[in-house]
Amino acid sequence: MATRLEQTILKNLIQNEEYTRKVLPYIKSEFFQERDESFLFKQVREYFLKYKAVPTPEALIIDIDEKDGIDAQLLSETTNLIQEIKSDTSNTPEKWLIDSTENWCKDRAVYNGVMSSIEIIQDKDGSKGQIPDILRDALSVSFDTNIGHDFLDDWEPRYDFYHTEEERTPFDLELMNKITKGGLPNKTLNICMAGTGVGKSLFMCHVAASCLVQGKNVLYITLEMAEEKIAERIDANLLDISLNDLQDLPKSMYKKKIKRVQEKTKGKLIIKEYPTASAHSGHMRHLLQELDLKRSFKPDIIFIDYLNICASFRIRAGSNMNTYTYVKAIAEEMRGLAVEFNVPIMS
Repeated sequence: MATRLEQTILKNLIQNEEYTRKVLPYIKSEFFQERDESFLFKQVREYFLKYKAVPTPEALIIDIDEKDGIDAQLLSETTNLIQEIKSDTSNTPEKWLIDSTENWCKDRAVYNGVMSSIEIIQDKDGSKGQIPDILRDALSVSFDTNIGHDFLDDWEPRYDFYHTEEERTPFDLELMNKITKGGLPNKTLNICMAGTGVGKSLFMCHVAASCLVQGKNVLYITLEMAEEKIAERIDANLLDISLNDLQDLPKSMYKKKIKRVQEKTKGKLIIKEYPTASAHSGHMRHLLQELDLKRSFKPDIIFIDYLNICASFRIRAGSNMNTYTYVKAIAEEMRGLAVEFNVPIMS
C-alpha cells in the first residue's frame, strides 16, 4: 500500500527532532482525517511538550495502553500504525518534507474552514459573523515565523548585521570598486548608463569576463545582440586580442588559449539570447530553474543586455502605458528576481 503523506509526517514527528521542532506548532489534530492518525498525533504532541524530545515508538505504545476510556479498536489501530511507522526505515528529504507539510497544513486548514463555514450557514441559529474569521485564520497558515523586525527586542541581530561584511562581487577596476565600496552586493539591480554607441555592452562583457576569471558563475542574457557576438566580445577580452585578430586566429591556437582560461577558473559562463522585447522576468526565472535542474548551474551574477528592451511580466505589451511606467515596472520585476535568487543583476 502506498505511503500517505500523513503517515510520513507522523513518522518524522517520531524520528526527526529537528523537523518536529519546525512543524509541530503549526499542525493540529483535526488536520488528520483518519481517527488513529489524529489520536497518535495528540500523543506525540503531548509527549514532546512534556519532555522536550521526540518519543520512541515503545514509549508511545506504553502511554497509549495506560490511557483510560479508549475503545479497543482505536487502541489496536493506533498500535498497528506505530508498528508500521517503526518498520519504515526510509529517509525523507527534509526540505521537501517541510514544504509538503506546509502545503498539507494549508490545504487541510482551508478545507476545515470551508466545512465549518458550511455548517454555520446551514445552522439557522449559527452566527454567520464567525465565517470571515474562520476563513481568515485558515488562509493565514504559514511556516514563515518572520512577521517583521521588532526594533527593541531584535537589537542583537541588527548589531550583528551592522558589523557583518556584505558579500559583494568585485570589479577588476579599482575606481569601480571605490565607487561601489567593494563591488556589487547581492539582491540588487545595478544600471550602467551611457549614451548611444559609447560602449555599455562592451563594459558589461568586460565585467562578465572578469567575474568568470574570479571563479564566479556568470549568466549573460542578451536581447540586443546574438549569443555569438556577445561570446566574441568576451573571447577578445579574455584572450587579450582584438576582434579582428580573433577572426584570423588559427583553431589550434584558439583551443590552446581557451584551455588556458579553463585552467585558471572554476566558474562557468552561460550566454542566453532572447528576441528583443519578448522576454520578461518570468522567462528568466524559468531559465534559472532549468539551468539549475539540467546543468546544476547557479549564477553568482546576472547580466541583462539590456533592461529597456525586456518585456514586463505584469503589463501587457502595447497597452496604454507611458514609457517611464513600463520601464519602471520591468526594473521592479528584475529587482525582485535579484532578491529571489540572491544575486546581483547588472544591466
